[in-house]
Amino acid sequence: MTMTDTVSRARSLRQNFLAGLTTSFALVPECIAFALVAQLNPLMGLYGAFFICTITAIFGGRPGMISGAAGSMAVVIVALVVQHGAQYFLATVVLSGLIMLLFGALRLGKLVRMVPHPVMLGFVNGLAIVIASAQLAHFRHDTPSGPQWLQGTSLAVMLGLTLLTMLITWFLPRVTKAVPPALAAILGVGLLTQLGGIATPTLGDMARIAGGLPMFHVPAVPLDLETLKIIAPYAVLMAIVGLLETLLTFNLTDEITGTRGQPNRECLALGAANVVSGLFGGMGGCAMIGQTMINLGSGGRSRLSGVVAGVMILLFILFLSPAIERIPLAALAGVMFVVAQETFAWGSLRVLGRVPRSDAVVIVAVTIITVLTDLAVAVLCGIVIAALNFAWQHAREIRADVADQGEGDDRVRTYTPHGTLFFASTAHFLELFDTQSDPQHVVVDCRHLRLADHSAIAALQTLDERYARAGKKLLVTGLSARCRELLERAGMDAITGDDAVGAAS
Repeated sequence: MTMTDTVSRARSLRQNFLAGLTTSFALVPECIAFALVAQLNPLMGLYGAFFICTITAIFGGRPGMISGAAGSMAVVIVALVVQHGAQYFLATVVLSGLIMLLFGALRLGKLVRMVPHPVMLGFVNGLAIVIASAQLAHFRHDTPSGPQWLQGTSLAVMLGLTLLTMLITWFLPRVTKAVPPALAAILGVGLLTQLGGIATPTLGDMARIAGGLPMFHVPAVPLDLETLKIIAPYAVLMAIVGLLETLLTFNLTDEITGTRGQPNRECLALGAANVVSGLFGGMGGCAMIGQTMINLGSGGRSRLSGVVAGVMILLFILFLSPAIERIPLAALAGVMFVVAQETFAWGSLRVLGRVPRSDAVVIVAVTIITVLTDLAVAVLCGIVIAALNFAWQHAREIRADVADQGEGDDRVRTYTPHGTLFFASTAHFLELFDTQSDPQHVVVDCRHLRLADHSAIAALQTLDERYARAGKKLLVTGLSARCRELLERAGMDAITGDDAVGAAS
């Protein structure tokens, strides 16, 4: 190894270490907040962040991506915790992890490639808004009558420190790139409040994070069918939400880094991490887009950054809680506001009027649904809208050329349809034929037609029946080997000609 390689390697290690350290600061308040949302002990959120972040960083398929105890998974289990308690929740985390493992083992991670780009834009825009709006909770305080907005000096200090954090994060890279700007902003504003005696809410005001090592503990629930009936619906929902957010963040990380990860490996690692987290008293989790953006923005590209972020969470719990609890919430909020601003796909606003209207509808719909409901519903709605539009467009494109040969009773009319025959195009396909006016012999040349599903076979069968009722003969020719096999399986080989083509249609 040359001196240049040694220097480059040392620089990369330092950069990834600092990126992981920065990310760990951003993980703590998020995981505590999500644990409180789920009405759980904040330490369960931190334990979950440690296990999930560390395990996925070591064994996952996407270096640079950060996973932890995620809010999208926390909100779906509030009712379970209220009705049945934390032990049932931990059993649910373990079961959801097993479902994720099965998903990865079946190599279904590649399904993320089917998510259209407009859905991805809506996903990042919606999560950016969610990230920003979540920080508004730091500008409220609890009162006997409920949470109220800060006022007067307290509000002014909070706003000033948040703005200072954002300015440092934005402008420090123009001066130096030796230190991640988010890390410099958090530490700088933290020192300012401590040395200047500035009274402002801190991380310690959210929760105390001091604790011991997580201990192995099998959830104390009856191992019977009744327990499975209780936890299975929540486990499936947690798995779906976790896998969706992870795979979409996975795609985004691929785009940002210009590299290709291994989605199935990431699913396996995420499943194993959730199983381990549940068995050690931690929350379930998945990829976290905000913390991933902080890590990537700070230069984290290798597994080291994720490992450092996870291990630092455990060190915070065991040894560093007095120092960490003094970090101003304004500094953390400022960093997350910058993350939200950088996550939002501002370019999508410029292209809304240039892309097809259906794509613009998908972008806006996924964004709004993500903010109002949850990621899983938003993405599924976006995919359904995009799929319906795709089907509609392809259904309209089917057409046919018509040619006659011969005269009198020997006249043969040949239809040569072009396009894809599937469930959405069968009605239009049947309208192309005039069974009453056509001659006694009709040929459908399918060399330019692709039969996609059972609806296509049913359409040909319907067409044959129409001509039969009119006392006319239908012959289907030009079939590819695959399409001929489909018709033969359906028992329609009697209407096929002998000139099947070998090319796939």
